[in-house]
Amino acid sequence: MAITSATGIDAAPRKQTLSTNYVDFTSSATEGWAQQYLPDLMEKEAEIYGKRTIAGFLAQVGAEEPSAADRVIWSEQGRLHLAYTAKYKDSNNVYTIENDIDGNTVGSDHGVRVGDMVVMSNASATAKGYVSAVSGADITVLAYADGNMVDADALNSTTVASEDTRVLVIGSEFEKGTDGRSSANSPKFKSHSNKHIIMKDYYEVSGSDATSIGWVEISGEEGQNGYLWYLKAEGDTRARFADYLEMTMLEAETAHADAGAIGGTDGGALQDGTQGLFQAITTRGHQTTGVTGVNAATDLAEFDAILAVFDANGAIEENMMFVNRATSLAMDDMLASMNSYGSGGTSYGVFDNEEDMALNLGFSGFRRGSYDFYKSDFKYLNDKGTRGGLNDTVNAIRGVVIPAGVSSVYDEQLGKNLKRPFLHVRYRQSETESRKMKSWVTGSVGAATSGKDTMEVHYLTERCLITQGANNFMLMN
Repeated sequence: MAITSATGIDAAPRKQTLSTNYVDFTSSATEGWAQQYLPDLMEKEAEIYGKRTIAGFLAQVGAEEPSAADRVIWSEQGRLHLAYTAKYKDSNNVYTIENDIDGNTVGSDHGVRVGDMVVMSNASATAKGYVSAVSGADITVLAYADGNMVDADALNSTTVASEDTRVLVIGSEFEKGTDGRSSANSPKFKSHSNKHIIMKDYYEVSGSDATSIGWVEISGEEGQNGYLWYLKAEGDTRARFADYLEMTMLEAETAHADAGAIGGTDGGALQDGTQGLFQAITTRGHQTTGVTGVNAATDLAEFDAILAVFDANGAIEENMMFVNRATSLAMDDMLASMNSYGSGGTSYGVFDNEEDMALNLGFSGFRRGSYDFYKSDFKYLNDKGTRGGLNDTVNAIRGVVIPAGVSSVYDEQLGKNLKRPFLHVRYRQSETESRKMKSWVTGSVGAATSGKDTMEVHYLTERCLITQGANNFMLMN
């Protein structure tokens, strides 16, 4: 079935004052004031797009806190256990450690020590070993089974020697009367930072137009009502700016110094801009494209793959899914198909549906394994006026999975650990100035501040988004 939508129904705001912005009552003798019959004016503005704002996502999953610096820096714990990928080096049972299990290059900066008991594994075999020597990134591992790792289940056969070998430390063993450890391991942490950006907007109306009565009774998300059109325009500007506060925190990216955006010139380092949620998940979290490569989470196999990723990271039990309409319906269909009677018709008992009631064919959440998933529509991904109207359907973002809970972080200003949501917005504030959401009026309308015959409304904020524990987030593409 194809759906064809009418064109020319969009009434987007325009910068100029155009004739198309006004109703013309003099266009013809039958429609205008030139004829003697009074038209029946429907003066109430029709709200044909419903609630037009999209803000509210961050309010559901995060918090807002003041900040007194240009940049916010935070640290995140490293993994507790020692696990690495290594390459087989030679027949003397020597392996060269290359990366940790998250793909970070470690080389000689690893934690494997003489006396460690390890599990060695690649695509062909698994064997237990004992670390007899360590030299920089090279470790010598003797097999418990035969005394030689080469003889242990063909772990190092010539056909698999070039493959990554996983090295997992499981303990240690020492002979009687021997000395203790000669070196200690120190915990590692990852440090991240983000910078605030300044956002501005502006509205202006002449003093004369501020007194003009309109024939349209206005309405708006900011509570505007009456017959003064400038109230409508100012309120829409404010509502649009409030949406920008959230859209920027979702979409913003750090700017490369040579890319042409606002930025410094220190040889290619990341400079201005700020890291939004989508970039944070892309660079530090996980992405899924679904089984079909078109829509994510269309069957349980895809969710099982997501669970495996979460198991390997924080294993946070409760997760919120904010998805577009297509993905939401795909999840509903997936869950409905779990009912053995679903293929032959609608089941009444399982879904608490009765013969005389409207069927509820949607699901707000489900539990799989030890994880709870709560589903919610994400208007930003559906609305044609926002990301829902973008043309790129191949790389489109169809949803995001966000852990529900808090993380423990060290606050430099307070000097102690605090519990914070994984997502929170930092805005600039001091004892004398708050830049969370500023607005002020200048000009000669009302309380005059200048000789200009206008009312000028200014909007400003300075903020950034902190995404902690991005390894627990999933972007659905």
